Amino acid sequence: MEKLSAAQIEEFLKNLNGWAYDDGMIWKSFKFQDFKDTFSVMTRIAFECEKQNHHPNWENVYNNLTIKLNTHDVGGITLNDFNLAKSIEKIVNNK
Repeated sequence: MEKLSAAQIEEFLKNLNGWAYDDGMIWKSFKFQDFKDTFSVMTRIAFECEKQNHHPNWENVYNNLTIKLNTHDVGGITLNDFNLAKSIEKIVNNK
């Protein structure tokens, strides 16, 4: 697992709509219909995180969900973060 450079991160972000890089993490906020809808999506994301053995920092307030990703083992962003972000996008877009 290799830590990506800032230039590599910016290049990969071009393929992820709405994701940004800040404070050593890639992140995105999502807004859903209500708490039940939000928690349902979070549950599906949690199962995918377990499958990939890669877990987000996230915060949920009612119908808002913010997800932040980095790879703690390398102290930065790796391809694992982008792979999980793509999986999260698929889950959110297919709810």
